[in-house]
Amino acid sequence: MRTWFITGASRGLGRAFADAALDRGDRVVAAARSIAKDDFDEKYAGRLLALTLDVTDRAAVIAAVNTAVEHFGRLDIVVNNAGTLSMGMIEEFTEAEARAQFEVNLFGALWVSQAVLPHLRAQRSGHIVQVSSIAALGGFPSTGLYSASKFALEGMSEALAMEAAAFDITVSIVQPGGYWTDLYTSVRATTPMDAYAPLRAELERQWAEGSIDSEPRLAAEALLRLVDSDDPPLRLLLGSMVYDLAFDLSRRRMDTWAGWEQVSRAAEHAVAAPGHPH
Repeated sequence: MRTWFITGASRGLGRAFADAALDRGDRVVAAARSIAKDDFDEKYAGRLLALTLDVTDRAAVIAAVNTAVEHFGRLDIVVNNAGTLSMGMIEEFTEAEARAQFEVNLFGALWVSQAVLPHLRAQRSGHIVQVSSIAALGGFPSTGLYSASKFALEGMSEALAMEAAAFDITVSIVQPGGYWTDLYTSVRATTPMDAYAPLRAELERQWAEGSIDSEPRLAAEALLRLVDSDDPPLRLLLGSMVYDLAFDLSRRRMDTWAGWEQVSRAAEHAVAAPGHPH
């Protein structure tokens, strides 16, 4: 029986992750801005701890993690799933809107990671799962700040994975494609500028052709396979669309780098430090 700590656990992917862990007999600390034990089946009562938590509040995060450890004695799997989506063109974002996007998606995951590390280091085990996004594969019109927050999450998590490995702690980055969650229904939007009306119309046309999103249950099944693995990867793509896009974008980048190889290599020529005697 393992103990999970899941943020954003009241709905969407987070709720699917919590249900899957409980269904298999594990213990779950389900944390969210608004959550109650009554939200779950009463048969899970002994293995469920529901905690109200705003992940942007660092002190509250530390207190919640300590409460979780006191309640269950340890943590085995930590899933940083809490996230928000703010849509708008880069020029349209106010300072407050831009910072708010990073507060949850980057800093929330950072505070949780910092809070759990002392406990995981002490037991010399644990698996931190950072829920990223297809948006971390590249920047796309109208989701630029969301992409930026997920790019930042992944850069932080790559470093964390190498640092935590010294204590036998694993870090994995999960990059989901489309799932039927309320991420899009709870989206925040900037005040649109008229100059971007044609681009918005084109984006709406593309979205109308649309993708078919999947059930969150499928993401939960993939997550279970990830945490059960004896050799879990640093990155895991969820869905055929995100899988194909990852390879397509990577090939394009490699083609561009190769095309500019001569310029890149010409920009480097080692010399002695300035002022250093020859």
